[in-house]
Amino acid sequence: VINAPNLKFKIKNLKLNKNLKFKIQNYKLGDLIATRLAYGDALLALGEINQNIVALDAEMSNSTYSEKFAKKFPERYFEMFIAEQNMMTAALGMSKLGFIPFASTFAAFLTRGFDQLRMAQYSDPNLKIVGSHCGISIGPDGPSQMGLEDISMFRSILNSTILYPSDAVSAFKLTQIIAENDGLFYLRTNRKETPVIYDEKEEFHIGGSKTHYFNDKIQITNDKFKKSKPKTLIIAAGVTLHEALKAQKELAKKGIETVVLDCYSVKPLDVRSINQLTKEIKNIVVVEDHYPAGGIGEAVLSIVDHPSSINFAHLCVRKLPRSGLPEELLRYEEIDAEAIINVVERFIVPK
Repeated sequence: VINAPNLKFKIKNLKLNKNLKFKIQNYKLGDLIATRLAYGDALLALGEINQNIVALDAEMSNSTYSEKFAKKFPERYFEMFIAEQNMMTAALGMSKLGFIPFASTFAAFLTRGFDQLRMAQYSDPNLKIVGSHCGISIGPDGPSQMGLEDISMFRSILNSTILYPSDAVSAFKLTQIIAENDGLFYLRTNRKETPVIYDEKEEFHIGGSKTHYFNDKIQITNDKFKKSKPKTLIIAAGVTLHEALKAQKELAKKGIETVVLDCYSVKPLDVRSINQLTKEIKNIVVVEDHYPAGGIGEAVLSIVDHPSSINFAHLCVRKLPRSGLPEELLRYEEIDAEAIINVVERFIVPK
């Protein structure tokens, strides 16, 4: 580590000072903003209200946007270069000293530091790990940069928490949440710009979800089901949530009603909401930008009360990834709106 900051200043206010204002950026509905950028905004805002927050990066700060923090607080930023193992070890050590470390790099490169993360779980860590450029949606960056195993890795760590925002508002607020809570957290962010779909007043929780009905957010109730009888539940997060919402809109034009669930909390899942929905809806589609093993699809099946009673489709990355435009790769791997529509229609009108 070159020009390492001195962390001998007095530790105080370990928790965020609730009296200080943590103001969300002025994100407007419909604006195209990458969740990685919103993470950088949130990290900077957190640094301004708590001096115990430190940031580490593996020479990717201009892509993960931790550089926003580094420029404002160079005395609390650590450039670890391409040494992800050392970054995890250093972050753990800082957490044991009472600091709140945010360690970020490309999701694909977290595989290098997984041994250290695995061992960290035995130390009751307070680590905030952020993996950007996840999935095939990074497009022309190419297969070597695509994080497609990261959810599986972090799900396997006991007592870990995985959060996967779909827009700038959720990314900003989920970053605040992981700062306020102790434990080993993983925040999955995207390279691709996606529309802001949530108002700044929306609330997010560990173990929560957001339900979208006909492209609008509503509180799902049994009375609503009695009136509408949606036939399919589509579960997604991140980039694929936007594909699910596109599919929902097109299916509605054909008279096919669906419910879309944003499972921004991948671990723990919103077990209550999912099982409430699957009592009424027996066709389930999970669509994710991740390999099938250990991803959201397997997580959902593991908590459904009566899995044998549902029709289940899992759209995920099953082909060897290639380089291309994000839209081309989503189509190639069949995790786009068109693929979702095809599966839902097969459920509704079997051939």
